[in-house]
Amino acid sequence: MRVAIVEDDPTCRSQMEEYIRQYGQEHGQSFEVESFADGGQIVAQDTARFDIILLDIEMPGLNGMEAAEKLRARDTDVVLVFVTNMAQYAIRGYAVGALDFVLKPISYYTFRVRFERAVHRVLQREGGQVLLTLPDAVVRLSTRDIYYVEVQNRQLHYHTARAEYVLRGTMQQAEQELGRYHFVKCNHWYLVNLRHVSEVRRDTVVVAGQELAISRRNYTAFLTALTNYVGGDA
Repeated sequence: MRVAIVEDDPTCRSQMEEYIRQYGQEHGQSFEVESFADGGQIVAQDTARFDIILLDIEMPGLNGMEAAEKLRARDTDVVLVFVTNMAQYAIRGYAVGALDFVLKPISYYTFRVRFERAVHRVLQREGGQVLLTLPDAVVRLSTRDIYYVEVQNRQLHYHTARAEYVLRGTMQQAEQELGRYHFVKCNHWYLVNLRHVSEVRRDTVVVAGQELAISRRNYTAFLTALTNYVGGDA
């Protein structure tokens, strides 16, 4: 898992690097850590390289909040965690999809709790694998590649980045298998991967370019799930 630390104070930067090493040793996980001294440096990077970015807010030049706005405009998946001694920044942080805040001065216990949540979010968004038993083959798919699942006449149609796969099954079976990976029903016939939602217009959701109806019955639950997914509460 790849982590960026953006912090102008070298002492605080080193402290977080040590905390990440300690967390990794305790949990048997390995992390690649890169550190940057200001917001301009992280914005200049290809942020697709990082899973988690720890951002100080008060930095000279481009501050953490400004950097976060630029990062989020081009990367909706990277997990952002702010590091600050100003708790009032929390509300603005939600606007850029920040998962959490670590308040200074940083203790290891506080850091561990927040960092663990960020790690958990990354693992959730990486998705999992499913096996589709077709009439003439068995196909292994990453859940990230599934746009949505459609049910028709007791058959499930998996619409994916590669092809459409059709097999016998029920929507209930698909929900049980995919629900943990942020798949949510928009109506009785469609189970949507929130990762691929680009737009919601009244009673319609756009998924990988396809317009799907959102039923009145599912509208509130679907919008709540999407808001939580984008905002970092899922």
